[in-house]
Amino acid sequence: MRNMTDEPVTEFNWRSLKTLLPYLLEHKVRVALALSCLILAKVASVGMPFVLKSVVDTLDSQSDITVALASVPVALIIAYGLIRLVNVLLGEIRDTLFGRVTERAMRRVGLNVFKHIHNLELDFHLNRQTGGLSRDMERGVSGISFLMRFMVFNIVPILLEILFVVVIFFVNYGIKFALITLAAIVTYIFFTAYATEWRTKFIRAANAADNSSNTRAIDSLMNYETVKYFNNEDYEAKRYDEDLADWEKARRSNRLTLFALNSGQAFIVATAMTSMLLLAGQGVVEKTMTLGDFVLINAFMMQLFMPLNFLGFVYREIKGSLANIERMFELLQRPAKITDTPNAKALNVSAGSISFEKIAFGYDQQRTVLKNVSFEVKAGQKVAVVGSSGSGKSTLVKLLFRFYDPNSGRVLIDGQDIKHVTQHSLRQIIGIVPQDTVLFNDTIFENIRYGNPSASDEQVWAAINHAHLSNFIESLPDRHETKVGERGLKLSGGEKQRVAIARTLLKNPPILVFDEATSSLDSGSEQAILKALKDIAKGHTSLVIAHRLSTVVDADQIVVLEQGEVVEVGTHQVLLGQQGRYAELWRMQNEQQGNSDD
Repeated sequence: MRNMTDEPVTEFNWRSLKTLLPYLLEHKVRVALALSCLILAKVASVGMPFVLKSVVDTLDSQSDITVALASVPVALIIAYGLIRLVNVLLGEIRDTLFGRVTERAMRRVGLNVFKHIHNLELDFHLNRQTGGLSRDMERGVSGISFLMRFMVFNIVPILLEILFVVVIFFVNYGIKFALITLAAIVTYIFFTAYATEWRTKFIRAANAADNSSNTRAIDSLMNYETVKYFNNEDYEAKRYDEDLADWEKARRSNRLTLFALNSGQAFIVATAMTSMLLLAGQGVVEKTMTLGDFVLINAFMMQLFMPLNFLGFVYREIKGSLANIERMFELLQRPAKITDTPNAKALNVSAGSISFEKIAFGYDQQRTVLKNVSFEVKAGQKVAVVGSSGSGKSTLVKLLFRFYDPNSGRVLIDGQDIKHVTQHSLRQIIGIVPQDTVLFNDTIFENIRYGNPSASDEQVWAAINHAHLSNFIESLPDRHETKVGERGLKLSGGEKQRVAIARTLLKNPPILVFDEATSSLDSGSEQAILKALKDIAKGHTSLVIAHRLSTVVDADQIVVLEQGEVVEVGTHQVLLGQQGRYAELWRMQNEQQGNSDD
């Protein structure tokens, strides 16, 4: 990935705006109506100073104030009030019409980013920083609200209004007024653009520090028990404070640069206003201009510099918002490494056989995990893969689920290469009880229903009974409504795995995968679960990754992996008779069991 701070900001901004355009154009009618309201409002705002000039000139032409007040055309004053009212109402109607466009865009972009993150490969998620990623998404979606509303409905109309005013000054009052106005506007815009570009790096630095501190806090809190085990509360607080110190420094720099920007803008505006009013005042004294002209110019300058000042604010905020959504859009544009092939079809499962053909795989080029691995799990069979730690057992599961693609070789289900079927259909027909079960911070009942969100309560209870969870659930104060805590921390390892087993049973797929599924269970629970799994596995194809060899003695085939290679294949009795690697592992585990019994 490129370092984003090295990327030209302008280039990326245009790409970001281009990405947002389709979301804006989804509501063409609403956008058109909102633009119409905006144009009418701008026409009305340009007309107000002329009405005000007519009122003032009428008052100024009378020497007697009583006569002057009586002679002021009531229609002019009413017209001035109506124009102001219409201007405000049109702005409110515009905002109401465009509000739905903005909110829908935020929703759609947020959803697309969420779905895209889920589509990214496992490698991305193993290396991500959850806290920083969450903050990028939050700031990015919020930044879209500002961009969608102010970029389209403020910058272009403000520039249009500036053009109107400059032309009016040139036609009615001469080139001096027009040049001063134009020079002030150009200076203001260039100064704002330059200073804002200068400030962007401080905004990025503040965001990076904010991400770092947020990631640090979430990581520490998610590992609360580990912090307590090692008595490292002060160490965690110190590291968190170091990140907060970086954030404080970046925010201070950001604030000081904002002060410099605002001061420069204020100086330009004050200079232009003073110059224009001096010229207008001189014109009134010399009788070349009326008092109404003086009021008109003052009104136009106020009306001009209010949106011009707002233009500076909008430009600053847009640059800040673009800096905020920069990471989110880069994330959205990050291609997934594991994708469906063009015209990929749904996996058609008739029997459920699995074949690993000459599989070679490594997580990086320096380390090969699997070397020319071949074996078959026939339909309805239970095949176990055993071996020492690091032999590549769990990697086979990741390849079967297509979290990774093999460097060479194929994985087939019922003769279909899983690279050429949709990932959704592939994972739909496989159920897994992983070694490390992570649960959602919800009730134990809803965590089990996650295996099949459309399942009825009766079906969930049936899965609970088959997983031998009923007694445990009945013993809880809130029974099945008990919250399991973040990542299931309120449950023991064995309880979490039984929840995972019930969840997989509820899914009821034709292929079952058990990755050390009973490793956290005591002997009594293990035997009960194994019996239940044996009953459920009838008619299913089962792939078992096992550490405890005692759990797979009934397997139809046992595949022994050693340093990424298949060294033995056979039944439990056959492998014991060969006196090879399996027999050695069996003997070692029996000795360990005997020692633990002593």
